[in-house]
Amino acid sequence: MEIPYIVTPRKDTGLFNSKIAIWLFLASEVMLFGGFFSAYIFLRLGADYPWPERTLPVLPGLINTFVLIASSVTVVFAWASLKLRQWGKFQAYMGFTVICSMVFMVLKGIEYNVKFHHQALRTKDFSIVEGHLAYELKDGVHHEHGHEPKEEDFALNHHGKKFEENVINFETTQVSFNTVRFHKDWVEEMIHHAKERNSTIKLASQLDLKTAPDKTVTFAAGTDLDIALLESIKKAHLAARAHNADLRTEELRRLWKEAKKANPEKDDRELSPGITVDATKLALMPEAPSISFTVQPPVTFHYKPRDIQESPAAGTLRDGTALVGKLLESPMGFHYVDAIDFRHLVMKAEEKGIDPAVAIANSWLMKENSEFRAIWEKQQKALGQLADALKEKGRVPTEKDKYRINWQEMAYYMDTDLADVAIKPGAYVMPGVSLNNKEQFLGPDYHIRHFPHLNVPREQVLFASKFAPAWNTYYAIYFTMTGLHGLHVIGGALVLAYYLFCGKKMYLSNPEWLANRVEIGGLFWHFVDLVWIFLFPILYLM
Repeated sequence: MEIPYIVTPRKDTGLFNSKIAIWLFLASEVMLFGGFFSAYIFLRLGADYPWPERTLPVLPGLINTFVLIASSVTVVFAWASLKLRQWGKFQAYMGFTVICSMVFMVLKGIEYNVKFHHQALRTKDFSIVEGHLAYELKDGVHHEHGHEPKEEDFALNHHGKKFEENVINFETTQVSFNTVRFHKDWVEEMIHHAKERNSTIKLASQLDLKTAPDKTVTFAAGTDLDIALLESIKKAHLAARAHNADLRTEELRRLWKEAKKANPEKDDRELSPGITVDATKLALMPEAPSISFTVQPPVTFHYKPRDIQESPAAGTLRDGTALVGKLLESPMGFHYVDAIDFRHLVMKAEEKGIDPAVAIANSWLMKENSEFRAIWEKQQKALGQLADALKEKGRVPTEKDKYRINWQEMAYYMDTDLADVAIKPGAYVMPGVSLNNKEQFLGPDYHIRHFPHLNVPREQVLFASKFAPAWNTYYAIYFTMTGLHGLHVIGGALVLAYYLFCGKKMYLSNPEWLANRVEIGGLFWHFVDLVWIFLFPILYLM
């Protein structure tokens, strides 16, 4: 049976089936993204912290806007070419549309990559520090200010990757693994790290485990740690645990039968408190829920803060591994600090009735670092000049002007003496460096810009994250909305690419049917473009 109205429109609506379907689908999409936009507005208006403003690079977003607009035009030309039965022009226009979608996703991928490599830190006094972390150096190697470490100076994990200086350093003398839950990658890292430092990790005491009532497996004290050893102990432990569970179950079943026989008038709830299994009367096999190893000489292991709960003499990893030893200093080391922000600190100070200038002067960043005090002094001079310039226009500096130093200003202050600090004549913005093409896309070029270094003691760290959804609500919404939009771009591009590369047969058999399908794909593509036209200003410009 032939399905009606696939090619020819219905007389009552003037629409063919797929066009009705796409309009219903787009209506649901409008409600989805409308909910996101509404939530963004309400969260921004009610935010209990300074909402990020103009933090995203405008140029890539602007280029992406024109890329999508151009692709929306060419998808219409592709549909028109099919209507005119011009297959060659259809291929050219649709090919351009697909290429535009690829360009959009490449630029979005670059933007995401930059965010996932940029570090943010909130100190205990609510100062914000932004930049890039340094990497851990090998034991005995020290970094001298002004001299870049060589590649061979960096400590590497067992995958050959460097450690960022955002780790908990724990000097370990003994480690106990959860027999069932140990994380293989962390075990391999311990073994690798110990070998690098000519240390050994050996079984602390002999283990005699039974895998059956008449079969014993012995693990000798002093056996070197490796994954195979842990797997063997795990296998023996699970066999003993399964055997013991069977014994307990059988004993419990026997006790229930006896209790029921002796007290037939009682129900289960009355019998339950008096039924307990006496494990001492059972022939249980020894289990090993944890295995202890000694580390000699002691070795300092590095763990991400989210992976360990530490105290001065002990630590526990997320997989249940227990460490014994000594917690060492574990500062966060910024190789480059390219922005500082006191807006949150000022907001908290004003809530307590404290003068913002006093609060900033008493912040850890200002009290402990003379370099940032000098930068802040230059910022205040430029701010005074900006206030005078804006006064002529009946305006005043914004909170961002007063309490945030972005990377352009940071680079300017690092290379400019206090006496020479000045905003450009006629300019109504804080001073900043001129940008090359690379910096307009990716931010500062750290090979030509000079930024300060900073070590933040662990006790001063309130919260730290990359510019990822965990950092704040703004970035959570940014990644959610742009990520969902990106999935729509990929989905739409795949459909249009299918029509481009696999539509020839359909075109030869029924060109009008293909034209209708391309029209439906084009409607979806216009919607994707429209969503971005809303996303770009509210995320990039406001």
